Amino acid sequence: MLDIKLLRERPDFVKERLATRLAGDDAKVSEVLALDDRRRTALAEVEQLKARRNAVSKEIGALMGQKKTEEAEAKKAETRTIGDRISELDKVVAEVEAGRDALLATIPNLPHASVALGKDAADNPEVRVHGAKADFGFKPLSHVDLCEKLKLVDFARGAKLSGSGFLLYTGWGARLERALINFLLDLHTTEHGYREVAPPYIVGEHCMYGVGQFPKFKDQAYAVQEGLDASTMGKLYLLPTAEAPVANIHREEILGAAQLPVCYVAYSPCFRAEAGAAGLGTRGMIRVHQFDKVELIKLVTPETGYEELEKLVGNAEKVLQLLGLHYRVISLCTGDMGFASAKTYDIEVWAPGQGSYLEVSSCSNCEDYQSRRMNLRYKIETGENRFPHILNGSGTALARLFVALVETHQQADGSVLIPEPLRPYLRADRIPA
Repeated sequence: MLDIKLLRERPDFVKERLATRLAGDDAKVSEVLALDDRRRTALAEVEQLKARRNAVSKEIGALMGQKKTEEAEAKKAETRTIGDRISELDKVVAEVEAGRDALLATIPNLPHASVALGKDAADNPEVRVHGAKADFGFKPLSHVDLCEKLKLVDFARGAKLSGSGFLLYTGWGARLERALINFLLDLHTTEHGYREVAPPYIVGEHCMYGVGQFPKFKDQAYAVQEGLDASTMGKLYLLPTAEAPVANIHREEILGAAQLPVCYVAYSPCFRAEAGAAGLGTRGMIRVHQFDKVELIKLVTPETGYEELEKLVGNAEKVLQLLGLHYRVISLCTGDMGFASAKTYDIEVWAPGQGSYLEVSSCSNCEDYQSRRMNLRYKIETGENRFPHILNGSGTALARLFVALVETHQQADGSVLIPEPLRPYLRADRIPA
């Protein structure tokens, strides 16, 4: 979340940056500050009352020493009245503070100064393009046709098992999915210096809050209930991305400055209810409720945050380069950025059968927005505790990578050529027709 001190000291700056998101969150700043003023006023009164109570207590001692019992009893009654008022104010402080912090938690991060102003995806500037679109001597098939002809994915039975938006990989399709996951993990651990972790696939509500998924996106999460115990519903959630557990690994810890940067890579399935989202009723793999992803997480010093973001994007790009895929990198404008992000790059891979680009990676620097929410700090040489920048990126997401790969490398005879880096994992150079 945002630093309350920043709102107090530079409210106009905060409002101006939030206004660029075009979501109306800048109006909340005044509400937060009004609650903060009420809290600080109540706290000031509490301090005055405590000082008065201490002074009266000393007076009682003096009066008792002088055998002035009646006057001492009157002073005791005054201290009880003061104590009652302090208790009342303590409750007010707690309630107002809870309200202030709950409202503060609904305010998104401030866009970095380098982020382009814009309303939506149409305003996202293109940063660079890699390679060229595949040139076929025949009309390329969509991934749906390829998957059905080559029996890579059984869409009908996946829907029969779990409903629309769920996939059943079969045969070569299941092998290709597994190969891609292992290839991504090996690449990021052996060449890019990330440490592999395998997180739980169910996380506590506090982890979702820590990365900014809650309260904003609670309606898109799958809540878990333990057996028939309805009281457990909503305490645990299926993870929407490995970012939720992995970014929280060091929550409520104080790391040493020498420990940074911390770089983690993790595979996980991702579960997203996406209530009300369009496209889930259509056939295919573009938008689904469950998909695999390899996630990259970095904890870094604020001084290196944006340098590390560029490296993170490069790590994700390397995946597509090695797989021989055409892609572009775009920088999200202020109106299209994620809730917790200060700056985001999206990597979109070209899918010939779709005739469009598909997002396969989103790489963000959330600055200290998430570390404040999870109370993760690091200690510098002076002994001061600071909040690190937290970065996250897809390295990359499937099933869209799967879609782009089979559509790009399809052959005239109906087979799919396997990119050379994947061949050791599949032990084949093509998926036969």
